[in-house]
Parts: sequence; structure tokens; C-alpha cells
Amino acid sequence: MPVFIALTQDIPTRERNRQALWGPIYMIFILSAFLFGGTYIINFFGISIEGIRIAGGLMIMRFAYSLLNPSEGGRKITNEDEAEAMQKADISFSPLAMPLLSGPGSIAVVLGFASQTSHALDYFTLFGAILMVAAAAYGILRVSPKLVKFLGKTGMTALTRMMGFIALCIGVQFIINGISMLLIS
Repeated sequence: MPVFIALTQDIPTRERNRQALWGPIYMIFILSAFLFGGTYIINFFGISIEGIRIAGGLMIMRFAYSLLNPSEGGRKITNEDEAEAMQKADISFSPLAMPLLSGPGSIAVVLGFASQTSHALDYFTLFGAILMVAAAAYGILRVSPKLVKFLGKTGMTALTRMMGFIALCIGVQFIINGISMLLIS
């Protein structure tokens, strides 16, 4: 949300809302590609699901650490990427959809869950979850200017750190699950 606000601060509200809509739509396409085609990709490269879980957990933990300690860097996009995005008329695909909404951590989560599917209903359930996350992302991006004003700088910092802690816990759990799967097999 803070990156979206920073990148769209100088554009009209109608254009910001359009980009808030298209970012999550692109996210759906990206994550769905990995949901339905990811197992072929990981099989082609010979990557184990345990490895994906551990790597995904590390990526999520790295991101979470950057939320908990913003002064130490670890941003999802570099200063150069942000400067380039400021010059772009449309940020909905890059950097909004990729890497902000559907980066390596999100892709690892989708691949991890997709590897546990046993029939078509599981895929549709996961696709439904992607749709719900996209709808939530759209809602948050759409109201982000008002939410930032309401929360203020201190509230945004507190919210960011709370989300960082939750993300850190998710990352640790992914690593635990990956290691457990290695030990069991």
C-alpha cells in the first residue's frame, strides 16, 4: 500500500483506481499460471516441494524482516525500479502485479499448495483463494489513500510491523513444514 501510494501520488484518482484494479487482475493471471503449470516447471527443473517450501519460507521471512526493520533495507523493489516506475504511465503490471503482489514468496506459496492437490476440486479451491486475495488487494489499494490519511505515519508503521510479524510466522512455518517433509520421507 505505501509503495502504491508513492507511485501513484501524482496521477488522477480515476487512473489510480484503474491501476488498483488491473494490478490484482494481472496477479490472478501470474499466480494462476504457477498454480496450473507450476508442477510441470518444478518437475522440469527437478526441484523438490520440500526445497520450494524452504526457499519460499526464506523469501517470506526476508520480506517480513524488512517490514519489521525498515531502516535496514530489504525492499521488494529497488530504488532504480521505483525511479523507473515513477516515470511510467501504468504501473499495474510492473512493479504492482509483479513483484509487489505476486513475487517469489507468493509464487512459492502457490507452488507449495498446488503440490498438495489430489484432484481438480483442490485446484479450483486454490484458484478461489487467489481470487479472494486479489479482491482483498483491490479493496486495500482502492481505499489506500483514505486509509493512509486515517492511520497516519504512526499507524502505518504499527500496521506494517504487525503484518511483518505475521509474515515472519508464516515463513517460519513454511520452513518447518519443508524440513518436516524431508525428515519424514
